[in-house]
Amino acid sequence: MTPLALGAGLVFAALGAASERLASVWPPDEPLRRSVGVRTLLFALVAGVAAAAVAWRSALPTWATLAYLLLLSPMVVLSATDLEQRRLPHLVLDPLIVGAVVFVPFNPAVTPVEAAIGAAVAIGFLGLTGLLVRGGIALGDIYLVAPIGLMLGWPTIFTAVFFGALLSAVVGLGLLVTRRAGLRSYIPFGPFLVAGLVVALVIDPTRLGVTAGLVFA
Repeated sequence: MTPLALGAGLVFAALGAASERLASVWPPDEPLRRSVGVRTLLFALVAGVAAAAVAWRSALPTWATLAYLLLLSPMVVLSATDLEQRRLPHLVLDPLIVGAVVFVPFNPAVTPVEAAIGAAVAIGFLGLTGLLVRGGIALGDIYLVAPIGLMLGWPTIFTAVFFGALLSAVVGLGLLVTRRAGLRSYIPFGPFLVAGLVVALVIDPTRLGVTAGLVFA
């Protein structure tokens, strides 16, 4: 465990807990005002482990790794609000998109062309899926996948979408089996897109500047 990975894990664990608390009261339209509990601890743990994994795996220059973590931080907030209130507030989403666009010409692991294609394909794929599977994809998910596509580029964006869909299906099946959700229940897809992004960053042998040999060493 590197100092950067340890620091990222601790910072994001605190961010995860704070985001879960924030989502219980904001946006103010439909807050459930949950008290601190297991959900808070789990969200903090997942956020901390995700950030630590990204920082530990990265072989990019420190500034580039920090840039990825900086872009990941608002996604923690968005994941919390989507889980709690089924919404991705533009107050957080729009600056994330701007930040991802600004990072494109400086990203040492993804060329601008790969980034543009990744974002376009991701938006098109989720948009088409939303038309075919009504209620499965929200407009906010399409906004969210744009910066993810810019960060990962082509063709790695498909890894993120695939794992996001897989995790969503597994969780949905688990909720269905335990009767905590029905066939018509809406399960927010945003947090799973973010999870897919993290998985893609960790396992892809190019996106964090790690060679294939080092990944499986």
